[in-house]
Amino acid sequence: MHTPETRPDQGIPAPASRVLIVVPPLAGHILPTVGIGRELAARGHRVAWSGSEPVLRPLLGPDAEVLATGSRLFRAQGGSGLAAVRSLWEGFIVPYARFTAKALDRAVQEFRPDLLLVDQHTPAGALVAHRHGRRWASFAPGAMEIGRPFRALPQVEAWMRQRLVELWQRAGLPPEEFTDPRFSPELVLALTGPALTGRTVFPDHYALVGPILSERQPSAGFPWERLEPGRRRVLVTMGTLAADVSADFHARAVAALARCAEAGVQAVIAAPPDLLPPLPRDAVAAERVPVLELLRRGLLDAVVCHGGMNTVGEALGHGIPLVTAPIRHDQPIVAAQLAATGAGLRVPFARVTPERLAAAVRDVLEQPGYRAAAARTGAALRSCGGAAAAADRLEQVAAGAPVPGNPLV
Repeated sequence: MHTPETRPDQGIPAPASRVLIVVPPLAGHILPTVGIGRELAARGHRVAWSGSEPVLRPLLGPDAEVLATGSRLFRAQGGSGLAAVRSLWEGFIVPYARFTAKALDRAVQEFRPDLLLVDQHTPAGALVAHRHGRRWASFAPGAMEIGRPFRALPQVEAWMRQRLVELWQRAGLPPEEFTDPRFSPELVLALTGPALTGRTVFPDHYALVGPILSERQPSAGFPWERLEPGRRRVLVTMGTLAADVSADFHARAVAALARCAEAGVQAVIAAPPDLLPPLPRDAVAAERVPVLELLRRGLLDAVVCHGGMNTVGEALGHGIPLVTAPIRHDQPIVAAQLAATGAGLRVPFARVTPERLAAAVRDVLEQPGYRAAAARTGAALRSCGGAAAAADRLEQVAAGAPVPGNPLV
């Protein structure tokens, strides 16, 4: 257990705070908050999560405090490029904000947080914070929303802003006080670092803390006994939002790794069974794979993924090279950043053949430059501080003066 942190400007322990973490029902967004929440709790703060309890509970464990917002199905996301952006906003971000607004309002009244940590995909959390005069920080688990990828497309930026203005109006907030609920004016926590973002300059209230590599809830039922000693293992994980397009890719990935079997490669695949073709005898597949535990034990040698920031950061944090096949949203951005470091290769998701994918996997396994670059990039990302750095910055915001013109209630 940590003792309460000492604020360097005053030399006294930071006071205990109540922190409410608002997250969407997406595992890749929830899992990094587990380490942040545990770090805050170890420092004496009270931490709760608000979101879909059936999704949160297995990832947080039985002892976590959850203020449920209810659960419902949302339209599957689809397309790529601008079509994917529209699908994300119209099919998930906007309807999810509307669905959770009243429950989040009740959660804030019940829990009375000093600070909300709000995922950028859950703008209702920021709207409720504003209504109740609570301090809030933005959580950016991906790369897209920490920059302006559509700055060359002002009509797209204007369209997204209009969706947020409509949510602001629906929440009954004063139009003249409009603040983009994706970007807290006090703190934006991002799970990346200069090793990936390069020379991009961010405002001072942006904290790039790198990947969160803290321990998580054990994954029940993973067949550890099927991991064969002396084999090189390659993980295939395409994220939780790829069900509409990834079945064909999984078939190609399985065929690619079968071609690598003669080189001693064993496939480990994270996917629902209905997305998978018949598997080779030695392949290991599970809907939930304990990725961090596999990495921590040194049981993975390469990762094939969609280029999600969470997976890329975790692999690099353990010095493991990757092959990315980005699908949509920020994944092409992260895949390009990864390739620029020399720590992995990028292949086209829709067009890569089993032969080409197998060649890319062999390259990152056998050419030492990829592993060396992954180790170098991972060390730089770990130096950003992870969960401890995130908790430091959150404590600073929670202990600050009331927001001008918006007193706490």
